[in-house]
Amino acid sequence: MSSVIIQKRWESLERPGLTRAFSLRVHSSSGGEGLKRVCSAPQLGDQDKGSLLKRKLSVSDTEPCVVSSGSSKYKKGSKQQNTKSKTSRNVPKNLLDPNDLECSLCMRLFYEPVTAPCGHTFCKNCLERCLDHTPQCPLCKESLKEYLACRKYMVTTVLDTLIKQYLSQEYAERTKTHLEETRELSDLTKNVPIFVCTMAYPTVPCPLHVFEPRYRLMIRRCMDTGTRQFGMCISDSQKGFVDYGCMLIIRSVHFLPDGRSVVDTIGGKRFRVLSRGMKDGYSTADIEHLEDSRVEDSNELERLQELHDAVYEQARVWFQNLKVHFHNQILLHFGPMPDREADIQATPNGPACCWWLLAVLPIDPRYQLSVLSMTSLKERLVKIQQILTYLQSIPNN
Repeated sequence: MSSVIIQKRWESLERPGLTRAFSLRVHSSSGGEGLKRVCSAPQLGDQDKGSLLKRKLSVSDTEPCVVSSGSSKYKKGSKQQNTKSKTSRNVPKNLLDPNDLECSLCMRLFYEPVTAPCGHTFCKNCLERCLDHTPQCPLCKESLKEYLACRKYMVTTVLDTLIKQYLSQEYAERTKTHLEETRELSDLTKNVPIFVCTMAYPTVPCPLHVFEPRYRLMIRRCMDTGTRQFGMCISDSQKGFVDYGCMLIIRSVHFLPDGRSVVDTIGGKRFRVLSRGMKDGYSTADIEHLEDSRVEDSNELERLQELHDAVYEQARVWFQNLKVHFHNQILLHFGPMPDREADIQATPNGPACCWWLLAVLPIDPRYQLSVLSMTSLKERLVKIQQILTYLQSIPNN
């Protein structure tokens, strides 16, 4: 008889909305103890069940919710509660301490805070700098390889809004500091970032594979500040890098999943180093830009034009007579030989063909550097002519 009563009461409890609650009671106990607990539950009518569900499901005062039970819909209910959900809560200012909203890496107020998949929050720039070195969270060391590969550093809106609204003065000071640092990095004559690697020349493409953490940071700063430029110099055993170099203009950056990048650049202005420095691991320099001295005398300019035309024709013949293998390699890396220019003094760096030839000719980088530093087009053409004459005198074997 008792088993029949238990069965009926069990069936009455197995209704939508109440099943999960009573199932948990059964599974939390074992044997007859569980049956006694179920049988001791009071019988509820439909109206009572609706009231109970309203009380249990009304946990959030911020969002309206709808719960279906059979054919009935129970809506969260009074106008007073709905009014409360539309009212924003004010946080007392004395409960907010700026120290609680500091980045654990730079120990300053969060600026553009981003939250990693592991749950830790940092300034966007701080996290990127850490990921330059290793794809792990700086605090918990959880792998962030997928996060780095996607590079979707979304600002944590709630935290950013909280700082701007309740810590407006501290945020204004933090913003001022950030802008001053950005302005300092935007100067193209002082503290210019220097990539110590290879020779670069005006108008000549220079693709780079960037993998060192210091240069990852440097390239990203060039992009963030909007200058999209940095200096390129070859190394020097005593000074660190040589006294002359060429600015490179970033045309595009392709980031690889592991943090490395392929940077497509092209040569810009030449420069002379005035002083050297360091910033966050990479070299910097105060520089002055170089320009060719202009020839004003018409007779001298005519002779210079004749010299240019002769060197250009000599270079064209040399390039056409190269073996196919070398010819194709030059085309692949540096592109075709530039066209002859009508005005050889149109730019501060002179004709593009001179720099293209200097890049492709098989000569020592130190000799190339001496030509790069020249501010006389005539002297540069004479040097290139001497190199071409020497190369053409070598048997083609």
